[in-house]
Order: sequence, then structure tokens, then C-alpha cells
Amino acid sequence: MPLFSQTITDHWEALFSNGDVLYRDEVFTVVINPDLSEDRRLMILETYDRRVMVVLTPALADKLALSQQQNLSESVFRRKLKEAGVILHGLEYLYYFTESNKNLLLKEKLEGSLRQLTEQDDAVFSAFQSSASKQDLDEAYVELDHWAVFGSFEQNRLVSAASVYPWGNAHIADIGILTLLPFRGKGHARKVVRSISKYVYEQGYEPQYRCSQSNHASAALAKASGLTIFGKWEVISPDSTD
Repeated sequence: MPLFSQTITDHWEALFSNGDVLYRDEVFTVVINPDLSEDRRLMILETYDRRVMVVLTPALADKLALSQQQNLSESVFRRKLKEAGVILHGLEYLYYFTESNKNLLLKEKLEGSLRQLTEQDDAVFSAFQSSASKQDLDEAYVELDHWAVFGSFEQNRLVSAASVYPWGNAHIADIGILTLLPFRGKGHARKVVRSISKYVYEQGYEPQYRCSQSNHASAALAKASGLTIFGKWEVISPDSTD
């Protein structure tokens, strides 16, 4: 049995293989794609099996003075980025359920005061948001009008919520999760993540969980929820100029 589903591996392979291969060896690949969007005109992905893939536009390849004849490596490529003044956005961890953990999740009967939220929960959700900091709200990106929203309650108060929305054109749904500060460490977030992930699978999608490299609490939650790291993803920073 493969570690991750074909949906996940196909999505990322397509993203980093569409275009002209500039360089390829067993562990490092560079592809040039003129159709990349402005905010993703350079991306780097290191997968769980230690392969590193790069995709970038022809303009950026020219800026870095890349050519077919070069013997490239990740370290050489990153040095060229630094020398050219190309800035990367903060690294993100990508988490998914392995096929075996997915099967365990689908068999699990989730217990506790949690349920799916609807537009009828607007007052409850507004009260939840007003109890969170602006930074937490911005980082979590949990919204009641997303594709699906689940919440965990304590004494009839919403204390943890997760929402999902379709990710690009693949059958992948991206998860955002937020737990109010006084209620963290009580298992609310883990139950909500697993509950909404199960719902996502039932809709025929793969749940995806992302967090920044610096967010250690979020990374710990991903692991506690049964998710496994698939890769480390970097994109060009909005502050970087060609």
C-alpha cells in the first residue's frame, strides 16, 4: 500500500513536473514553467522521501543564470537564489493522512460535544471570533462561510472550530483550525480536526493541513491528529522582485 493517496502525490507531482526539465538527478529536479502565476513563480518542495523539486518561470531562471549544462544541487541552487537577491516566503509543512491512518479515521466513532456548524450558528461563531486575537484569526483562517465548518463546545460555548475549503483544482480540502487560548491542551482541536477530516473524506476529498515552520504548536497538533508530514513547501515572497 502506498504511503499517501494517489490524489495527493499526483497533485504535487503535476505542479512540479509541468514544463521543461532543466535539471534532474535522483534527489533534485528543476523545471521551467512559463505558465506559473505571479505569486507562485518560484516554488520548492522537499518531499518525505528527501527529494527536492523546484519549478520556476523562465524569467527567474534567466535571473539566476541557470543553464542546461550546469551540474546543480539544492545547495548550489539556494546559493544562486541568495546571490540574486531572491527572497522566499516562510517554509510551510504539508500534512496528510497516510492510507493506513485514513482507514483508522474512517472507522472511528468520534465522541464529545462537537458538531458541524451552519449559518444558523452565526451568533455563536461571532462570539467565538470576538474571543480570539486578530493574529490567531488571521493565521487560522477559519470562516463560517467556508465549504464546511465543525466546532467543539464546552458548557455550550464554542471553544474550538475548524473550516475547510477546496484547494485548487485537485480533490483536496485545506483545513484551518482555531482553539481559544483558555481551552487549549484539552483535546478539543484534535477532535475537531479528525471530525472535519472524516467529513472531507466522505465528500470524496483529501484533507490537507498546513502550518508554518515556526508554529510548533500547530505541528504538534497535526501529529496528534494522526496526520503525517508529506513535504516542506516554499514559494517566492511577495517582497521579492525579479
